[in-house]
Amino acid sequence: MEAFWAGLAALGDPYLILLLVCATLGGVVIGALPGLNATTGAALLLPFTLTMEPVAAISILTAIYCSATFAGAITAILINTPGTSASATTCLDGYPMAIRGEAGRALGLAVVSSTIGGVFSVFVLMLSAPLLARAAYSFAPPEYFALTVFGLSMLVSIGGGSPIRNLIAGALGILLATVGTDLLTSVKRFTFDSPHLYEGIGFVPVMIGVFGISELIAQATRLDEKRETITMKAIKLPSREDYRRVWKTILRSSGIGTFIGILPAEGATVASMIGYNEAKRWSKNPEEFGKGAPEGIAGSEAANNSATGGAMVPTLALGIPGSPTAAVILAGLLVHGLRPGPTMFTDQANFAFAIFWSMLFVNLLFLAIGLYGAKLFARVTLIPTQVLWPCVFMFSIVGAYALAQSMFDVWVALIAGVVGYFMRVFGFSVVPLAIGLILGGILEQRLGQSMVMLDEKWWLMTTRPICLVFFILTALALFGPMIFKNFKRNHPDNEASA
Repeated sequence: MEAFWAGLAALGDPYLILLLVCATLGGVVIGALPGLNATTGAALLLPFTLTMEPVAAISILTAIYCSATFAGAITAILINTPGTSASATTCLDGYPMAIRGEAGRALGLAVVSSTIGGVFSVFVLMLSAPLLARAAYSFAPPEYFALTVFGLSMLVSIGGGSPIRNLIAGALGILLATVGTDLLTSVKRFTFDSPHLYEGIGFVPVMIGVFGISELIAQATRLDEKRETITMKAIKLPSREDYRRVWKTILRSSGIGTFIGILPAEGATVASMIGYNEAKRWSKNPEEFGKGAPEGIAGSEAANNSATGGAMVPTLALGIPGSPTAAVILAGLLVHGLRPGPTMFTDQANFAFAIFWSMLFVNLLFLAIGLYGAKLFARVTLIPTQVLWPCVFMFSIVGAYALAQSMFDVWVALIAGVVGYFMRVFGFSVVPLAIGLILGGILEQRLGQSMVMLDEKWWLMTTRPICLVFFILTALALFGPMIFKNFKRNHPDNEASA
């Protein structure tokens, strides 16, 4: 309880409040711009947070995450182009409402649903923290190693694309994590006698490259695209009739989104799709979906915003990113010398609750911004891409250089950007690569510590209950879908129907 109030006291700092307001405004702009998303925004901002205090740095990254996820609904409703992938299902009913002159009403529904979903997930995060703290004393290096292996197994499903491609991209990230001097043996690996590689490849320049610069190259191939913009007079709060229709949908989708966010490797995009489908399945008027149903907007937006808080549960408690943007936030934690895991809620409980309160503040803040400023922020969609993306490129280069004032990091970012672009072209997601790079170093460190602790007898890990549970979960994550598919194919009912 002491940490609970200490975290709230952190919001008494005017400097932190100012940063959160600026980050929220910036996140809304980023989310409203088609092509940019919370992951790209957080990756570009990450280098500029290195000189800040850890609470301020991580708070503004989470502010970008929450506000950009909400703001994707602005362009989804007004120009039928989701600012972020998490708002793709919002287009289905938001744009038809805008066409028939109800853009303000649609945005009002999106703002209220997003706020309720985000606040709901933050309260779940706060309540789950004490429970996670109790598990801290049961974790030693072998348990952390097994946990990291389980996290890497999630690469199969994260980022979209085929499982094989995701595993290949993740393996490439793990390979990059082995570059540098081994801390246990002092052996230099893949350094090619370059002093720049002795400490390994920094994941911040790689993040900037694969998320920012690769997207810049991809957008450069679509400069001639034109979007039809819907005019809007003002935002409208949902009416009493609207609340009567959507309150069950908002609560249901908030629960779904929080649960999906907690699952490692899922995220707001998956949550919004499930939330939308469930809203349609439980609706009394499913035939209205796709034609401007308020429940469709509420189901999608409540789910995708509640997933942001849920995604922070595995990120902070287990060190496994719950979404692509959470992977960038995890990188920020590591850069600031913070070790996410169960012990965070015992050794760094004040920090954890400060992040929770900051997320709650941001969710309430974009309620006001959404209601009174969405019309203004919608105008950022008029920025020509020929102007927008050179600015993004400039921030990418400055951010990569600012990390260590090294041109080598700039080259790393540029090369990572080109690699990321070709990965996208050939159907590979860049998210597993980034997560593989982050978790690869942790995996190697925990394995070395475990081998020392167990006197080189690695098989003793299977005698430790928590390790065994994580190893079983890893096997199920990797082979479960294939086994289930074969079982379903050979089931007698299927054979009879064939």
